[in-house]
Amino acid sequence: MLLATKLPGMKKNTMALSILLSFSSLSLAQTRQEWVVKKSSWSSQDEKNYQDFISSIGEAAAAKKCISVETCLKSSANPYHNSDPSNADFHSDCADLPYYLRTYFSWKNNLPFTYASEVVALGESSDLRYSPMGNAVKKRSAVWSGQKGLTILNSIIPNVISSADFRMEYDAGQGYEAPDFYSSHISREAIVPGTMIYDPAGHVAVVYKVSDDGRIHYIDAHPDNSITSGIYSPKFARSNPRHGAGFKNWRPFKIVNARYNFSGEIVGGQIVMARNSDIPEYGTEQYYGNQPNMDNWKKGQFVIGGRTMNYYDYVRFKMSKGNLVINPVEDFKEILEDICVAVQDRGVAVQNALDAKISSAPHPARLPRNIYGTEGEWETYSSPSRDARLKTSFVDLMNQTRGYFEKLAAHDPTVRYEGSDLKADLRQAYQSIALACTVSYKRTDHSEVTLNLDQVRKRLFDLSFDPYHCAELRWGASGDELSTCQDDSVKRRWYTQEQWLRNQIDRTYEAKMDYSLGELNGPKPGAGVLNPPDVDILNLLQ
Repeated sequence: MLLATKLPGMKKNTMALSILLSFSSLSLAQTRQEWVVKKSSWSSQDEKNYQDFISSIGEAAAAKKCISVETCLKSSANPYHNSDPSNADFHSDCADLPYYLRTYFSWKNNLPFTYASEVVALGESSDLRYSPMGNAVKKRSAVWSGQKGLTILNSIIPNVISSADFRMEYDAGQGYEAPDFYSSHISREAIVPGTMIYDPAGHVAVVYKVSDDGRIHYIDAHPDNSITSGIYSPKFARSNPRHGAGFKNWRPFKIVNARYNFSGEIVGGQIVMARNSDIPEYGTEQYYGNQPNMDNWKKGQFVIGGRTMNYYDYVRFKMSKGNLVINPVEDFKEILEDICVAVQDRGVAVQNALDAKISSAPHPARLPRNIYGTEGEWETYSSPSRDARLKTSFVDLMNQTRGYFEKLAAHDPTVRYEGSDLKADLRQAYQSIALACTVSYKRTDHSEVTLNLDQVRKRLFDLSFDPYHCAELRWGASGDELSTCQDDSVKRRWYTQEQWLRNQIDRTYEAKMDYSLGELNGPKPGAGVLNPPDVDILNLLQ
């Protein structure tokens, strides 16, 4: 906005005209939705405001007050929603979501923004999203005053950004541009709303809350534009440090030698990214442990108070307020409730595929090159990655439950149970939550089937991830429940032959999977396993 300064001899009506022109210029910019950059860097208050923005969106998504990127940004959870044009369209998948939210906030607050506009693999790679040696930033771009916010959001971000931007080592590519992110130290000061979680299998989430008991809550988007929530757990895998898996924060930067237009808006300059050594929240313990082995990252240890623990327990202990003491029954319930949300979110995703009538189309002659990372209809409407994370959550429930008993037997002070029969209490908690948690779907004849959480668990490895299958097969039906499915014999054979892939919980993005029906006759290298893991939690609690 221009400031009206009264010069000697200026008449009152001249000043009024100047003010009127200033407001007219602002109105025009708002009408055109131009991005106006007024600051050369983000302040600590800007970062705090961004955290509040993410928290608001995250809480709304977790409460199901909005179920897509579109509805969340158009809801009252977004304090800027009234400033958007009525025809604004918002769409993001998982990798775009952190950029989408950061870009949107920057635009609305006249802040600068920079992003990696060209990424290259460090070594040979047929797909930058899964580069074996990781990636590096070859070229960087910035947003200057005069560019349109919606154009950046809906044209630049989806066409330039992918999960390849996250697949970078903490000090990626000497001689290249600094990455958009830095590796976060494991602490409540470093992992905050807006921190990103990168799964090396190609998924990205955004932290929106850290509870007092060390639970890290996140939101994530999907190719169908849905937005879901969850709790950090082993469903986010660790990996070679070159892949940059884990917690990341936006790297601070500043504009130097800024160029301004006649309105005092920044229209150019040089972007200078902060070095890791200058960032207090930077750290690499998530890769190597707090007792590291720099030669072999897998041998690094995570130790607190003289006790060695696995990485996921370490993260939770570090993120808790005070000395963490776990009530196994309440902890068990929290894990179950998170699984319940994941099952219900799957219901929305499957219904989206059915509404798009993908199941009515003929099955392709071959599977995608890799079922977990592809494009087109399969990427938008299939669910192998989502289903694998759900299966991993059930396996984690089994492991956590065994851990309660082991820690109590060892008199571990971090677990406190005051009852007399832990197995009975956990069994009761499971039955109570599993029966109350339900998901419904409509069979091909439009009759409705309602499944509770334990019924989903029992058919977990029968749930089809293939969007070309009928609703009944997507939910693992058999017997009378399956009788309404109209899939032909070819699709039924695809379902049968994909069992090996459904048994697998590890997402192997580098594996060849573009098999024909005749070739899909059993587990292949990196694709499919003979038997699924044990998820019979009730048997464990007998």
